[in-house]
Amino acid sequence: MKTSTEPVVIVGGGQSGLAAAQAARSLGLRPVILHAGATPVGSWPDYYDSLTLFSPARYSTLPGMPFDGDPDRYPARDEVIAYLSRYAAALDVDIRTGVRVTAVEAYAGGGFLVRTGTGKEILAGAVVAASGSFGNPYVPDLPGRAAFAGDLRHVAGYRRPDAYAGKRVIVVGAGNSAVQVALELAAHAQVTLATREPVRFLPQRVRGRDLHEWLHRTGLDRLPSAVVTRLVRHAAVLDAGEYRRALASGRISRREMFTAFTAEGVVGRDGSVEPADAVIFATGYRPDLAYLDPLGALTRGLPRQVGGLSRARPGLAHLGLEFQRSFASNTLRGVGRDAAHVVRALAAHLAGRRWPVPVAPPAPGGGPGERSARDSARLPRNR
Repeated sequence: MKTSTEPVVIVGGGQSGLAAAQAARSLGLRPVILHAGATPVGSWPDYYDSLTLFSPARYSTLPGMPFDGDPDRYPARDEVIAYLSRYAAALDVDIRTGVRVTAVEAYAGGGFLVRTGTGKEILAGAVVAASGSFGNPYVPDLPGRAAFAGDLRHVAGYRRPDAYAGKRVIVVGAGNSAVQVALELAAHAQVTLATREPVRFLPQRVRGRDLHEWLHRTGLDRLPSAVVTRLVRHAAVLDAGEYRRALASGRISRREMFTAFTAEGVVGRDGSVEPADAVIFATGYRPDLAYLDPLGALTRGLPRQVGGLSRARPGLAHLGLEFQRSFASNTLRGVGRDAAHVVRALAAHLAGRRWPVPVAPPAPGGGPGERSARDSARLPRNR
C-alpha cells in the first residue's frame, strides 16, 4: 500500500516542477524531481536568444523568492535561467538531472511505478506531471509541406536572426512570440506575418503602470479559467508601441494565413503564391505527456484533468497546463498558486482521504474541465 513515506515524484524540473517541490516540502512531503535536462531550469535555455518576459520581474516569480535587481524591469531569458538555478539550489530537495521518465504505471499495492530511460524504477505515492510542452511543438500539417525547399521550423528551433539575413521569411502566428521574433528578423530580412485574423494589441502600460499590475490589483490573474475564456476569445500582443508601428509602417507586412506550400513558397486562399526562403511557426505547443499513456490518463494526448487533478487516477496531478485553473496558470507568476492547490490534494490522498475529483472513463473530446491549449482563449501571459 502507498504510504506518506513514499516520495512524490515530480516529472520535470522547470518552473512548474520547482513550484511543486516547494509546495510539497512545505507540507512535509518528500519530493523527488526527475528532470531530463542537465540543469533544473526547464526549457528556458532552448528559447531564442533575445527572448524577454512581457511581465516585470516583480510579477514573474515563484513562491518565496523575488528576482534580484530592479523589480520593474523585464527579465531576459538568461536572467530567468539564473533565477531558476538559484531557486532550485535553495529548495534543498532531491533533484535528479539527466533522467528522462519513459512511463508511469499503476503499482499493484497502490501508488505508481515510474520507469526511466536509465532503466531505474522508482515507487511513488503520488506523481506530478510537470514536464511542460516544449518537447511537443505544434506545426499544422498543411498540404505540400514536405515539398517546401526552404527552411521550415517551429519557433522552438529558432535562436537568432543573423542566419536569415537577406532572406524572405514568413512568421506564422499572432501572439507575443510571433510578433517579437518577426520584429527582430525585420532588421535582417524581408518579413511577413501570417495570421488568421488581424493582430490585436493590448497596451504594455495603462495610466503609467504595467498592465500586469492592473491584472494583479483587479484579481483577473486569479479568476477561474472558465470565466476568463468566456470574456476573452482572441490572441492579444502586449505592446509599448513598437510592434504596432512596425506593422503600420510596413516594416513587417501581414498576410492572411496561407493554405498550402509549394517548393518555392506558400499558397494563399485565392491561389496566389508568395515566395519564401523560410517559414517559422509560432503556433504554440501541446502537452508533452506520452509517458502517462500506461495509466489511461490522456485523451488524444491531452490530460484528463480538472484544475490539475487527474480524472483518470487518484494521486496523479498536472502542473503548467494552459488555463489549468486561471489565466496565469502556465506562467512564472501563476504556477505557484496551482502548485499549492494540487499538492494539498496529493497530501490529503497520501493521508488516506478521498481524491476530490471523480474518476471517470475517457469522454470524447476530453470531458468536463479538460481544456486543450488549442481551444483556449489567448491572453498576454508571461512564459
